[in-house]
Amino acid sequence: MKSRLSVYLEPKLLDHLEAYADRRGVSRSMIAEAAIASFLSPDAAERQEAALVRRLDRLNRHADRLERDVGIGVEMLAMFVRFWLTATPPLPEPSQAAARAKGRERYGAFVESLGRRLATGRAFTRELSLDLPGDEGSGDRGGSGVDDD
Repeated sequence: MKSRLSVYLEPKLLDHLEAYADRRGVSRSMIAEAAIASFLSPDAAERQEAALVRRLDRLNRHADRLERDVGIGVEMLAMFVRFWLTATPPLPEPSQAAARAKGRERYGAFVESLGRRLATGRAFTRELSLDLPGDEGSGDRGGSGVDDD
């Protein structure tokens, strides 16, 4: 035998309850009873904790990937700057104005190319193999190699 219980609900919550009951073809009392039983269940806290742990694990993996990608970008930039500074001789004074103009033109083309690449959603780090020394990944993440943008 079941006992009667009267509860007061906010109108929006009652509307949701009625709509859910109609969709499922069950009574509002059955839904309320199941919700209360779930709320009072001793394993409810364990289920919430497990869901939280899964979410934290996913966030941790995401943060690890971000850290790896930023590290790759920093190392790549540092290598490029070192190579460029080592291999590029200084220009004679009469050629510097033309070189600056050409540099501005090339930089504009670079920014446009970067914008196009970012708009496609493809990232250079996704083209790199995850089998880099010290990386715990497995295999290639895909990509077609060098982009001609």
